[in-house]
Amino acid sequence: MSRYASVSPDNSGLPMVGLTTFIFRPAIAEVFCMNPYASLSDDFYVNMNLSTEMELPANRETVLHYFEQVQKTYPTMRNFYSRERGDFVLEEDKERGCYRWCTLESRRVCSGQVNPENIEDAMKQHKLVLELAPYALSVSPMDCEALDLLYGFDFIYRGNHNQLLSEALGVGPAFERLVELPGATIINYEPTITVALDEECRLQCRLSVEARTNAYQIRMGEYPEEQLSVYVTARQYGSLSPATTFVQTLDRLSQICQEMLENHVIEQILQPLQRTISMK
Repeated sequence: MSRYASVSPDNSGLPMVGLTTFIFRPAIAEVFCMNPYASLSDDFYVNMNLSTEMELPANRETVLHYFEQVQKTYPTMRNFYSRERGDFVLEEDKERGCYRWCTLESRRVCSGQVNPENIEDAMKQHKLVLELAPYALSVSPMDCEALDLLYGFDFIYRGNHNQLLSEALGVGPAFERLVELPGATIINYEPTITVALDEECRLQCRLSVEARTNAYQIRMGEYPEEQLSVYVTARQYGSLSPATTFVQTLDRLSQICQEMLENHVIEQILQPLQRTISMK
């Protein structure tokens, strides 16, 4: 089964200026890639997105030169193509279930790795992209609208994702009596919280859950095998200071994501979801 899932922009906050998530689940090949979070979900991915204030170069020579520089470091990234809206994509073959990808859009430079062997490997790829951007694409830290880092976890579940989330995570005391109404069925429940980590609210972190069950599926009682996603996203808004690089900012965002996971997400969100799904 092939799936492309996108985290859409949200003008009110995260996540995060269109962080794009590519997910492919091979029908036969087993996934052998391991990472510190491999046992927590069916798929795990680390995505980076740099959004710019100005339009990025789109001429043929610049685009090809940029992707050729990426390919020099990762020769297995051989699949290059353009989407209908003009975005360019370079990616590895997806058959193994572990693969790299990067995209170039009109105002976004994106990089991702699905089921990386380790976090350091994914971060090395993202840092390469950020190191190339100033020279190959003329991107300046002043031109930064936002820099995002997303740690994503996908659970494959056939059923009402919203009901599953309420069972696994519970609902707040203020809503408990609402879900206990006779004949009531939960058709939309996606807990989300965003916190600012500095006084100017330029550094933020968001924990969000995305269900993919709609009212029609609930009404018909027919559920496809879909991905229930948990996102931990850290974001730095605005231009960077002259003394700060993209790579330094990315390291800080990665530290935030991992601290959030270790202290607030693994035991509180991911493991309860695992247990509840295993009981179905």
